[in-house]
Amino acid sequence: MLAREAAQQLAPGTTQRWLRLHDLPLPRFEDRRHLGGHSFQPPVGDEQLLLEATVEATDLVIVSPLYWYAVSADTKLYLDYWSAWLHLPEVGFRSRMAGGTLWGVTVTSHRDDDSKVDPLIGTLRNTAEYMGMNWGGALIGHGNRPGDIRADTDALRAAKSYFARQVAAV
Repeated sequence: MLAREAAQQLAPGTTQRWLRLHDLPLPRFEDRRHLGGHSFQPPVGDEQLLLEATVEATDLVIVSPLYWYAVSADTKLYLDYWSAWLHLPEVGFRSRMAGGTLWGVTVTSHRDDDSKVDPLIGTLRNTAEYMGMNWGGALIGHGNRPGDIRADTDALRAAKSYFARQVAAV
């Protein structure tokens, strides 16, 4: 809800593509970088769809609730697959991501301590840096149950100018 509020402020005609990672299940990730004679296979199915959507985006917005002080399991698995995509020369993943902008939107139940979100933000900011992307920053809301964000008027107000902020080059 918070990300959609922020997206409503984009200029009319701005292309948006919303994908819900939970609806695009990926198999457990197996890191094959250090296995002799093994390589990553070209993606198929949901992985291929996610790869294409990822490299086609000029701005990538990761929307994840804070789970155990980090991104959700679906988000973490998606980011794990970036490791495989980096090892597919035909994709040119790093060069295609470089120069884009990575943004983060999250909601936490810790109303009085936004520092609890630091590990999630660090994951996304470090990912942007590693990929040569710009870091757009994080939009943080507060709530515990679905719909609670509606009561966080400060976050909803911040959402109205979130994508208009100065982006930090990393």
